[in-house]
Amino acid sequence: MRYLGLDLGSKTLGVSVSDASGLIASSYTIIRHNEEYEKLIDEVKKIVEEKKVDKIVLGLPKNMNGTIGPKGELSYKFKEMLENKIGLEVYLEDERLSTKEANNLLIKNDTSRKKRKKVIDSMAATIILQSYLDKK
Repeated sequence: MRYLGLDLGSKTLGVSVSDASGLIASSYTIIRHNEEYEKLIDEVKKIVEEKKVDKIVLGLPKNMNGTIGPKGELSYKFKEMLENKIGLEVYLEDERLSTKEANNLLIKNDTSRKKRKKVIDSMAATIILQSYLDKK
């Protein structure tokens, strides 16, 4: 079972993919979207078909107290759009601190600030997906 992990940001979508057994998540790409969600979903659909994805995991940004804010509401809407257009079930995974964790990992690996900025969203998507896979 192959999974696709997504981290929806205001300008980019971080994408990760699991191995065929659904055990290990890896960073895949970043898609710039400028809030053009229909185009973005078309790009995700291409990846789903290319990688033969069975399920999608989308990061759900919650406030630290567990409530859902405007970005969380957007994730719920994006989930619905993905399910309707792609036809796969989309799971929501709590993504609190995933970007901070990704940044810390990249710093620990001595990644330059310029390089971190380019890969942070796909790394966050990898952390979100791996968190989901670990719970399974």
